[in-house]
Amino acid sequence: MNIHALTGLSGVSEHENEHARRWARYFEWPMLLVALWIPAQWYLNVQGSLSHWAAVLGDWIIWSFFLLETSFLTLLVDNKTRFLKQNWMNLLIILIGFPTVWGDTPLIGVLRNLRLILLLGLLLRVSRTIKAVLSLNQLGGTLWFTGLVVLSAGFVISKIDPAIKSPSEGFWWAWVTLTTVGYGDYAPVSDEGRLFASFIMLLGVGVFAMLTANLSAFLVGRNRRRQERELRETLRKMQQQLENLEKKLDQNKNNEN
Repeated sequence: MNIHALTGLSGVSEHENEHARRWARYFEWPMLLVALWIPAQWYLNVQGSLSHWAAVLGDWIIWSFFLLETSFLTLLVDNKTRFLKQNWMNLLIILIGFPTVWGDTPLIGVLRNLRLILLLGLLLRVSRTIKAVLSLNQLGGTLWFTGLVVLSAGFVISKIDPAIKSPSEGFWWAWVTLTTVGYGDYAPVSDEGRLFASFIMLLGVGVFAMLTANLSAFLVGRNRRRQERELRETLRKMQQQLENLEKKLDQNKNNEN
């Protein structure tokens, strides 16, 4: 059993029909945005910067995305039982995460905190798409993804660990951790912070390997494109010279006749 199945967020199996797999790909990026919104909303709730109705609206949006994706893909897949078993986390979120069930009880805070775990699961589920995008030598896409990870991690660590007191410190910590530099000027001291840091370290190994590879490919590709332009220009000049030579030969032949 792979890690995607353990998280209960496997998505559509590779053995399913093409129509279902195509729609699963369409849903991946919106669900990634939902995953990135989860820590942002959590941080705003902790700060008290989010009004009650804005928080409720955010809860409804997150819940609705899970309901829409799960319901629509269940209709499309051939093996519905396998899909639901491999995506049991979706069902759990839909059943216990219905916003009106939470009300204003203390349970709402617990559930919102637990939803941070979904960030890891959703990132794992879209990892295949992220890997495909990063492997296309798209330096811009790699940088955008790295920036999103740093921002999200900075917000989260500044609230779950007492040693990091502000988002700015969190951003710096996330950056040096993601790059595996680790200056040590800011370091988590709580169990929650260290667990989260472990995930960022593992993610950093992959992200910066991809960033280095994409930067190298970008520079090599730019040099290759320059060489191709020079080669095309050289071939164009040679073709022009051959055409001029043919014209001169034709003129000489006509003069001789």
